[in-house]
Amino acid sequence: MLLPDVSVPGADLPVRAVLPATVEVVRSHGAAVLVAPPGSGKTSLLPLALADALEGTVVVAEPRRMATRAAATRLAALVGEPVGERVGYAMRGERRGGEGLRVEVVTTGLLVRRLQQDPELPGVAAVVIDECHERHLDADLLLAFCADVRANLRDDLAVVATSATADTVRLSRALGADAPAPVLTATATAFDVAVEWVPPPVATPLLPGGRVDPRLLDHVAAVVERALSENDGDVLVFVPGEAEIAGVTRRLPGRHVLPLYGRQSRAEQDRALAPAEARRVVVTTSVAESSLTVPGVRVVVDAGLSREPRTDQSRGLGALVTCRVSRSSAEQRAGRAGREAPGRVYRCWSRTDHARLDDHAAPEVAVADLASFALDLAAWGAPGGEGLALLDAPPAPALSAATALLRSFGAVDGGGRITGRGRRMARVGVHPRLARALLDGSPRVGADRAREVVALLSDDAGRGVGDDLPARWRALRRGDDRAATARWRGEVRRLGRGDGAGASRDGRTAPGRTAPGAGVPDDLAAGIVVGLAYPDRIARARGSGSVSYQMAGGTGAALDATSPLRSASWLAIAVADRAPGRADARIRSAAPIDEATARDVAADLVQTADQIRWDDDRIVTRRVESLGAIVLTDVPLTQPDPSRVQAAARDGLRRSGLSVLSWSQSAVAVRERLAFCHAHLGAPWPAVDDDALLAGLDDWLGPELADVRDGRDLARIDVAAALRRLLPWPAAARLDELAPERLAVPSGALVRLAYDGVEPPVLAVKLQEVFGWTAAPVVADGRVPVVLHLLSPARRPVAVTSDLASFWRQGYPQVRADLRGRYPRHPWPEDPLAAVATARAKPRR
Repeated sequence: MLLPDVSVPGADLPVRAVLPATVEVVRSHGAAVLVAPPGSGKTSLLPLALADALEGTVVVAEPRRMATRAAATRLAALVGEPVGERVGYAMRGERRGGEGLRVEVVTTGLLVRRLQQDPELPGVAAVVIDECHERHLDADLLLAFCADVRANLRDDLAVVATSATADTVRLSRALGADAPAPVLTATATAFDVAVEWVPPPVATPLLPGGRVDPRLLDHVAAVVERALSENDGDVLVFVPGEAEIAGVTRRLPGRHVLPLYGRQSRAEQDRALAPAEARRVVVTTSVAESSLTVPGVRVVVDAGLSREPRTDQSRGLGALVTCRVSRSSAEQRAGRAGREAPGRVYRCWSRTDHARLDDHAAPEVAVADLASFALDLAAWGAPGGEGLALLDAPPAPALSAATALLRSFGAVDGGGRITGRGRRMARVGVHPRLARALLDGSPRVGADRAREVVALLSDDAGRGVGDDLPARWRALRRGDDRAATARWRGEVRRLGRGDGAGASRDGRTAPGRTAPGAGVPDDLAAGIVVGLAYPDRIARARGSGSVSYQMAGGTGAALDATSPLRSASWLAIAVADRAPGRADARIRSAAPIDEATARDVAADLVQTADQIRWDDDRIVTRRVESLGAIVLTDVPLTQPDPSRVQAAARDGLRRSGLSVLSWSQSAVAVRERLAFCHAHLGAPWPAVDDDALLAGLDDWLGPELADVRDGRDLARIDVAAALRRLLPWPAAARLDELAPERLAVPSGALVRLAYDGVEPPVLAVKLQEVFGWTAAPVVADGRVPVVLHLLSPARRPVAVTSDLASFWRQGYPQVRADLRGRYPRHPWPEDPLAAVATARAKPRR
């Protein structure tokens, strides 16, 4: 028997009451969902009960490495054995236990790898997927794979999903083949946790780049001091990340402060997780929200922040983003204080702010980079997740971007199906970008160096120690940071046991042959591997000595002004993030390269194209060689393709408008007359407004566009002649009759008519030139009378009329009386109808 008696310390926990029912459901249905609050024993007691009831190994999948090791340690302690006998664990690069294991605790990612290698999981009786409510990508994937295995390969494989929240509808549906899997609930009599609301005295919003205001850390430290004075027991402090852990620790001098986070050494983590006689302050991140028990804690101080992965799909940049904690996470954190006795939580925000928090954090599939997820789906034979019981469908834009990336690496084909190269990449066990860098980097720089740089990138060991990645590589080789170096070397060894990316199985070069990349310096070797992983982040300085760079993916990026990389003309950027509202990303980690290297590692992005386009009211004809968004060469085209020039001219006319043409007075007049005919006579006279002319460019401007070779040719076009092509035949012959350009007046002069669309045309003429006219002329087949603007000798309007007879009777006498004295040399007859029309004045005496 593995499940200990209730007399064993830690064995009499609330979940024990539902273990018999859970085991019975698993035997009868093969799948179940167990809901139990944190600290109720679901992680420690359920696997032991299943191992007693079933033949084979029980595999427990945990979301984090720290939780995996801690759970195995606790399970082994309950059994009364050291880790590695009947209870063991495994994670990437580390394993304890051999053939005789009855319970094995593994990371979810490792179990996904095992399923990919052998979906039948021989020797495994049950899989327990712990903490499903956290909705990590690997956990969602593992749940879908296990459900698929149960439905199609092994109906005897038992699968139990555990959750700390009661939102289990989708979980039970995903696990059930024909009907939802049964849900069992363990009710725990939790110790009371009193809530204290302690917002900072002044508002401390997040700073640009997601940085935490130092005043908030001052406040957190002050609240810790208060908590220590008001309560007994240890204090567990939640902050978003390692930098904030260090900041709070510095603010608590003289206290026994222990940090706890994922990248620590095993010894450092064990020290924080082990009971202690002295009173402690443990400062941690969200890794301690669930799956872990920190003994002795009676008080929680919660800064109210978390750090979550986000991906900017449009720019291909990923980052850890600082955000407000969700209400469910806040409850999980508070529960840490009530695991062993009544406790208290100090929340560094107000009750009002708490009401505004999201209920739950977004599932990782909704916000994260999906490249690894998409490769796993393709390797499983379900591109895009088709046919799998995924809790949430991946967002289409993110999945499309991930599939496009995999296709560019040759990992999947046009239909999203995995290729042989893709299977090699999947077996490496790192992000597809890094797997590609390992496979393609080994022939260029040597297998050993490729593994070392990929291990550095996969472990994120360079975070927070400057942006010079080669310098960090050298520091790891020297062993400056013992914990980081040990972790890095372990990953290098693991990569060496992978799919064989080097020249030989052991990475050595055959006698008599030159090692790959032997002449490549280390700094450049690092840049080559980074560039192969992130070709879209290859960047060139925007000017000599500039710290601002243009990335191949299109986004700008900037180094710190004091960076040792600031003299590099070209960079291969490993890590960059862009704060909301900022145009350029901040470069966090990079290696210097040169243009030849950039062209090599990003060869798929190098293109030469003839650019013939409309730009700034002119036709640009250039031959441009580019690496993504980086222009390498740009020279004028000597013989541009005429058809593309004409297409650019059409595009320019449609975008910039007809004003780019030279509109002579004659062209304007033809257009106005055509518009008049269209308005008053209708078909077949065409519309000549801007929209109509642009829509039918080829109908009237086609021959001229065929001769265009550059923007200057547009200005030389005879627009009037082109417009006349629109004249309908045979009505075209009557244009001068229907809409004459000029009219003869009684004085013998030909005066221009002014047309304005639907309005009657205007004839502006001196009054003396129309003596003898009894009626205003008409146009458009007699349908539209002309409006006369009768002018004084100084060509100022004295009357506007279309009823000339009425004007002579009523208006003229007054005009004559007003103007004859002012203009005595001009005729002002009493009877204008009998007078001789003239444009001349009387000769001077």
